[in-house]
Amino acid sequence: MNSQEIERFRKKIFDFYYQNRRVYPWRETTDRYAVMISEIMLQQTQAERVVLKYEAWLSKFPDPASLALASLRDVLALWSGLGYNSRAVRLQRCAITIMERFGGMVPSGPEELKTLPGIGAYTSRSIPVFADNLDVAAVDTNIRRILIHEFGLPESIGAKTLQQVAEEVLPDGQSRNWHNALMDYGALVLTSRKTGIHPLTKQSKFQGSRRWYRGRLIKELVHSDVVCLEEINEKYADCPWDLDEIINELIHEGIVENQESTTPGAFPLLKIKGS
Repeated sequence: MNSQEIERFRKKIFDFYYQNRRVYPWRETTDRYAVMISEIMLQQTQAERVVLKYEAWLSKFPDPASLALASLRDVLALWSGLGYNSRAVRLQRCAITIMERFGGMVPSGPEELKTLPGIGAYTSRSIPVFADNLDVAAVDTNIRRILIHEFGLPESIGAKTLQQVAEEVLPDGQSRNWHNALMDYGALVLTSRKTGIHPLTKQSKFQGSRRWYRGRLIKELVHSDVVCLEEINEKYADCPWDLDEIINELIHEGIVENQESTTPGAFPLLKIKGS
């Protein structure tokens, strides 16, 4: 890539953005906590589905302190409908860590952010990009697809090399608008269907999947004080997955816990941890 190619690319993306930019509430704030919430919610969830949940979340949990002190039941109940409930659990653990290690302030540096539960390479960059306009490139599925298509890169390109390309085309001092522009261009113009460039990982069918049964179990427990294991086994007798394995997984992740029954010989009871 030469400087002229890069300038043409930047102009193309920005011209489209200024004429077609999408409006979302998380684009109207530079609060690092609010940006963190939106970035976690937007993982594997369409933006339109996130809007109402994002606004409700900030209304109930406006800062790390309120989220850290909340019951896990309340956190999961508010998250319900977004899927991947483990994201909600990790968000609360993030809030607890932020209170304990960072004085209640979401850290601004990618390296510090990566020490928080569930914050990976992309999110550790995207939070300071959108909150602080930090001159660093954050490469998600959309941006990967755009760079591969626009510069004729092989789909097999490694993450490190692609990161270098993203850094090279990043315009100084415009990181926030640049990334929003790329997101909109990828969502509205260079879609996966149009380019034939597919994500590195593909989501499996949700209905009836193992993940679907996990979600159903959590929803049952969120809306009940306790649930009898026998009742769970009867209700989901058609589950093609090992229910005991799923339940043990939820226990191991700290989402669910056992509660001993007061009736001798009765089946074990399950509940949301800490409720």
